[in-house]
Amino acid sequence: MQVSVSATSGLERRMEVAVPADRISTAVEQRLKEISRTARLKGFRPGKAPLPVVRKQFGEQVRAEVMGDLMRSSLAEALSQEKLTPAAGPRIEPIAMSPGADLRFAATFEVMPEIRVKSPASLAVERPSATVAEADIDAMLESMRRQRPVFTVVDRPARETDRVTVDYTGRISGEPFEGGDGKDIPIVIGSRQSRPELEEGLKGAVAGENRTIAVTFPAELSNPTLAGKTAELALTVKRVEEHSLPVIDEEFCRAFGVEEGGVDALRAEVRKSMERELADVIRNRVRTQVLDALYAENPIDIPRALVEEQVQQLQIDAARRMGVRDASKLPPREPFEAPARKRVALGLLMGQIVKAESIAVDRQRMEARIEELAAGYPDAEEARRAYRHNAEAMRQIESVVLEDQVIDWILERAKVTDAPMSFQEITGFGTNAQPLGENKSGETTPS
Repeated sequence: MQVSVSATSGLERRMEVAVPADRISTAVEQRLKEISRTARLKGFRPGKAPLPVVRKQFGEQVRAEVMGDLMRSSLAEALSQEKLTPAAGPRIEPIAMSPGADLRFAATFEVMPEIRVKSPASLAVERPSATVAEADIDAMLESMRRQRPVFTVVDRPARETDRVTVDYTGRISGEPFEGGDGKDIPIVIGSRQSRPELEEGLKGAVAGENRTIAVTFPAELSNPTLAGKTAELALTVKRVEEHSLPVIDEEFCRAFGVEEGGVDALRAEVRKSMERELADVIRNRVRTQVLDALYAENPIDIPRALVEEQVQQLQIDAARRMGVRDASKLPPREPFEAPARKRVALGLLMGQIVKAESIAVDRQRMEARIEELAAGYPDAEEARRAYRHNAEAMRQIESVVLEDQVIDWILERAKVTDAPMSFQEITGFGTNAQPLGENKSGETTPS
């Protein structure tokens, strides 16, 4: 077998392979003999047809099958011989396939890049450092109180923070529209649960009053029937309720799953939860710094095929999050190209570290990760069993654990400095509240 390899551009290679004609004829004859042992041909008992008859009946088909098999097997031999590792499946192009002549074909593919990871000793990482203070717990409890407001019916005009319950009928240019009717719809003034015109227009309203309020939908709304349109909403105010916060007592504690121990037990649970959140945020910030530095300090050539594969996966993931199931309506690829290149490069770099440093998956970490995931389910034991019996889930957990081990390996060698901060500074608690009432696509319904 003759093999020649040439570089076409970047990581792309073109390999030409020639398979001797006698190897082809030998393989064809051998397969025909195998067929002759079981072939059922008219005029002959099973397996008794003469080889020339079998050759006439099946020769062309067998030769085509042998040629295909030889291209695949000889390509694998050639890649091994030349010590080349394709990044993705090669494109095979037949050159010569005439009977009695050598089989010649070409394979075009990208090879995996040669990767050398620089020592992480020069990498600088700033690790946030904080503790959960009693004041942080007080602030969290206050936030929890706001999650469970108490509303009491009042006989006065509605004002900020009141909840106004309404029935409404909407029309655009005098015509009703889908989703334009609602009954017993609660609207909290100032909560940004609804369009701002609606909340503002309900200030001063009293029970039994009828009002008409104009609401303009955003131009970027995905529903073309409503996008940029102004609707007239005819409302009937059914009741006005005053907003107040609950007292932190035994009943409040039970509402958050603390059946015994009262307020002290609730504070202890809140502290644990906040400490877990703090640890997660710190870990993610450090992880991001490490990966960014690893990527910046180790530029490598990346196979286009791997980038394209990752782009498509990111497009599919984005479409799934948007609720798009039609493959022809995937979002444009351009915004995903840079993230895809980075993801592929980091995968290759971390894979090289795993190989070079002989890093094996830590089974104790695997178990800890399973425990952590299972703890979020009502039946933790059943969740643990489900994870352990799901091969794909276990592969994903193993990948996450291995990545954590690589990051730890880098941190042990990098220049890490602690940066004292507050819980609020690290987690953004109390500063990153999102408007209520927005759905996943960023649209806001009239109510």
